[in-house]
Amino acid sequence: MTVPLPKNVAALVARASEPEFAAWRRNILRLGGCTNPIHLVGGATVFDTTTGEALLSYESDVYGGRLLTACGNRRATVCPTCSRLYRADTYQLIRAGLVGGKSVTEEVSGHPRVFATLTAPGFGPVHTRRERDGRVRACRPRKAGECCRHGSPAGCHERHTADDLRLGEPLCPRCYDYAGAVLWQAHAGQLWHRFGLELRREIARRVSLSRTEISEAVRLSYAKVAEYQRRGLVHFHAVIRLDGPDGPTSLPPVWATTALLAEAVRTVVVRVRLVAPGAEVVGPRVLRFGEQVDVRPIAALGAGERPTSAAVAGYIAKYAAKGAESAGAVDGRVHHARDLVMLPVRAHVLRLIGTCWWLGGLPPFEPLGLRRWAHMLGYGGHFSTKSRRYSTTLAALRQARADHRAEEQRTALGIGARPTVTVGEWRYAGRGYSPEAELLAASVREGGGPHGA
Repeated sequence: MTVPLPKNVAALVARASEPEFAAWRRNILRLGGCTNPIHLVGGATVFDTTTGEALLSYESDVYGGRLLTACGNRRATVCPTCSRLYRADTYQLIRAGLVGGKSVTEEVSGHPRVFATLTAPGFGPVHTRRERDGRVRACRPRKAGECCRHGSPAGCHERHTADDLRLGEPLCPRCYDYAGAVLWQAHAGQLWHRFGLELRREIARRVSLSRTEISEAVRLSYAKVAEYQRRGLVHFHAVIRLDGPDGPTSLPPVWATTALLAEAVRTVVVRVRLVAPGAEVVGPRVLRFGEQVDVRPIAALGAGERPTSAAVAGYIAKYAAKGAESAGAVDGRVHHARDLVMLPVRAHVLRLIGTCWWLGGLPPFEPLGLRRWAHMLGYGGHFSTKSRRYSTTLAALRQARADHRAEEQRTALGIGARPTVTVGEWRYAGRGYSPEAELLAASVREGGGPHGA
C-alpha cells in the first residue's frame, strides 16, 4: 500500500524537479531560517564606473520569480533568526561602549560608568516570588483574616514557584490602580528623558559648575533597554558613562568619578516627577520611578560583586529582543474593541489593555495614542536606545556586514577592486513562505544555518 506524501512534502518534491530549483533553494537558505521574509520583484545591474561596462545583471526571475529578504524583526517571538542577529548586534554595540572596538577607542574602559536599573512604582500589591539566602519566602505575609476594603485577602502566605501563573496578578483587581499604571507606561520615555536632564544638572551642582560649564567639561553617554516585568510594567536597564567633552575619545576631568556618578543617579531617580494629564477624569497622578533602584559600578574584567562589561552587554542584548509578550501580552495591535474578547491573555493583562482602550478614547488622553499601544500595555517608547556618542550604531554594524558580503560576492564574481555602482529597481510583492518553502526554512532553523539577511 502506498502512503500519500503530505502536501508540503509533495510540493517540495515537485519543485525539486524544476530547472530553477537550485536558485530557488539558495534564495531560501541564505535567509538562515527567517520566519516571515519579504518578497521583492525587479532587477539590478552592476556597472564599472570607469568604463560604463555592465559587469553583472540579475532579476528576481533568477530566484524563482521573487527575491527574498529577511524580515529583520527584533522580537524572538516573531522571528528567532532575525532576533538572534539583532541581539548579537546590540551586544557588540553595548560592549564597544564599555571596552572599545567598532571604531571606539579602548581608553573608554577607564571612564566612570555604572549599570543602573530604574523600576516602575507600585500601583497595588501583586503576587510575587521572594527569595532570601536561597530560600523562597512567603509572597506577602499579613495577619490572618486581614482584608482590603473590597473584602479580598490583603496578604498571601504561599511560596510561589517560578512558573506560577498568579505571579504579577493583583491580590485585589479592584484595588489596583490600572489607570495610573497605564499612564505611567505612556510617560515612561518622558520620565527617562527628564532623568537624563536632571542627572546632568545634579553632576553640575555637585562640582559647583554652571550648565554651560558642565557641558564644556564632561559628556554624559548612555545605552538602555526596556524590560517588561511580570506585572506588565517596564523598567529600564542602562549603562551610564561619563566622558570628556568630545565623547569617548576624550578623558573626563579628574573629579568625574564612578562614585560621583553612582550617587548622582541615586539622588536624581527619586527627584524626577511628571504630572499626568486627565486629572479631571481619573484624578491627579504624579508619575515617578519606583523606590527600588539598583546602581552598580561596571568592572572591565570582574572585581568582586561588580558586573563585568561582557555580562552587562549580554544582559542588555537579551532584553533588546523581547517585548510585551514576555509579560503575557500579544504581538499585534488591537484594532477594534470587539477584539478584546478573543485575546489569549491573563486577566491582569486584559485589564491593562482594556484600560488603554478606554482612556485612549477620551479627549484628555488622545495625544498619548493609548489605543495604538494597547497591545504594548500603554508603552509606546523604543525598547533599546542610546545617546549619540555612546558607541557605534546598529546601522553601522549592518552596513559593515553588508559590505563584507558584497566584497565576498565581488571576489566570487571576479570583479576584484574595480570601482562599481549598482543600479536597480525593486518592488514589494508580499511576504511569507509557500508550504514547500516553509518546510525548507524550518529545516534550516532546526539545523542552525547561517543568516544571510
